[in-house]
Amino acid sequence: MVVLATEVYVRGAARERALRSLRSMLENDLGELDVTWAVGLRRDGFPSVTVEGSDETAARNLLRETWGEVTDHREPGETYVGTLAAWDDDGFELKAGDRVRVPADALGLGPGSPAQIRERFGLVQHVRLRFVAGDDGTPARLADAERDRLFGWRRGPGRVNVNSATRSEVRATVNRAGHADDVVTVERLGLLEQSIVCGEGTDPPGLLAAIGDYLPAELRCVVTD
Repeated sequence: MVVLATEVYVRGAARERALRSLRSMLENDLGELDVTWAVGLRRDGFPSVTVEGSDETAARNLLRETWGEVTDHREPGETYVGTLAAWDDDGFELKAGDRVRVPADALGLGPGSPAQIRERFGLVQHVRLRFVAGDDGTPARLADAERDRLFGWRRGPGRVNVNSATRSEVRATVNRAGHADDVVTVERLGLLEQSIVCGEGTDPPGLLAAIGDYLPAELRCVVTD
């Protein structure tokens, strides 16, 4: 069994749509392998995928590589994946099976409070973040690869990051708002977290204002330096 590092936190019909989307993506991931698989949903909102068959080892490894894995068994100094649960003046709190605290001085994302950093990098709640596990004397920190990814967002085209919506729902919203020509792509950050990559000349705050009324979601801009 692999517990995927992405959350299902919406309710009602939205949850059913999200799970249908997840099953479709898993079919694409695993369809060529000789396995049977089933999806469950843990009480904490993380999906678990059970696989059986002659290719089950390859299937589990593929799921870990594609989605990241949530595990309570972590070794100090190794890299894992959690989702952004909360933030305060002292740092970020990630869900990674249990709760992992990343202190403000271990974020490595430049000056400002954790709330200001979250705003600057467009970090919506529940977004996946890689971290390096600490030990009794050393706190967890954001992984170097994660820091590089987020700094890359600030150097590239502007973005609007969204939670609580599948990729297809975000694409449909952009089209409905008449802004299909203003974006390059919708990049999947997780099952329900997406990043709308703006085209040249598109202002992220303006795009956010245009689509915000169509999406019952948290939206955050990434404005390039």
